[in-house]
Amino acid sequence: MKKDIKEIFFSEEQLAEKVKELGEKITADYKELTDDKGILLVGVLKGAAVFFTDLARKIDLPVRFDFMMASSYGDASISSGKVEIKKDLDVDVRNYHVILVEDIIDSGITMECLMRILNQRGAASVKLCALFSKPARRKIPVNIDYLGFEIPDEFIVGYGLDYAEEYRNLPYVGVLKPEIYTD
Repeated sequence: MKKDIKEIFFSEEQLAEKVKELGEKITADYKELTDDKGILLVGVLKGAAVFFTDLARKIDLPVRFDFMMASSYGDASISSGKVEIKKDLDVDVRNYHVILVEDIIDSGITMECLMRILNQRGAASVKLCALFSKPARRKIPVNIDYLGFEIPDEFIVGYGLDYAEEYRNLPYVGVLKPEIYTD
């Protein structure tokens, strides 16, 4: 796998520090929550799984977990534009303050769709937390409430991010060599 990486963008240490910062920010923002509505972290599988678990441990508040799986990519490197929900929530989001946790925002298509669905289902609030944002690829504007890093238009893998279900287990985030994902 390492031979397929052009360069390392973010080390394990850089990722850990950013996740800690995001967890502290979320804790501060929701610390004064006085209503009886709880916080529900919704992880977008599979890519956000590593980030989600690390982030959850850095939030110093009671939270509940649930997961969705949605994609507009399949095994491609460019969004098809059509969002497919492959796994829906188990929890009714009504009255929860939902924080949607995603690994990377590219086109914005999937996140816009998921945020709209969660709002339509009656969540008390819906905020978006993403480790990475790639604005050069944006097709739909998306407000990212908690953002780790803004990155250039490079194909990155590791720390949960994949190409065709590979490279997720790399402990760092690296740029995939173009010859791996192009014909």
